[in-house]
Amino acid sequence: MGVVTKFEDLDLNKQYTYSDYLLFRFQERVELIKGRILKMSPAPSRNHQTISQNINKYFLNFFNSQSCSVYTAPFDVRLPIKSTKEETTVVQPDLSIICDQNKLDDKGCNGAPDLIVEILSPSNSKHDIDTKFNLYQESGVLEYWMVEPAEKMVLIYILRDGIYIGLKPFSEGQIISSPLFPDLKLEVEKVFENIK
Repeated sequence: MGVVTKFEDLDLNKQYTYSDYLLFRFQERVELIKGRILKMSPAPSRNHQTISQNINKYFLNFFNSQSCSVYTAPFDVRLPIKSTKEETTVVQPDLSIICDQNKLDDKGCNGAPDLIVEILSPSNSKHDIDTKFNLYQESGVLEYWMVEPAEKMVLIYILRDGIYIGLKPFSEGQIISSPLFPDLKLEVEKVFENIK
């Protein structure tokens, strides 16, 4: 396969690998889900970006004194999917925490991050709630946060014996507590600060 300069030139019925993905040179952002191309939504809303920045500010401060790295989208994460033989899954989580520095290379993260945050929006909620939930679980992401702007709540799932276990939802007036990083505590109001 040669360089692809237009999204329209892709065959959406074909299976692609990470090697193919590296040859995409078009403007549209895509994810590769078990070999299938998924076109991402247009640029996130202002609220989405504000929530991401709110969490990122806290994460950068918290993880500054640790050996973990914080990355925001767009940032390629190549997930190890046991049911596929080749690298066929590349996602761009809203926020990723990677503590094993050996997983990082010039192209992004090669392996499961320790913690991933996805901010739901009407155009992507099914993808994050269903598809990505299953991918993150299968690939071994230890903790997965789903942020629900409309309800101003945060759902946290922790991986136990290969299965995600959901915690009680965190809503306004509560403090988010990470099972993976016990000292990481964040007021729900801070997540949704400046959101109307």
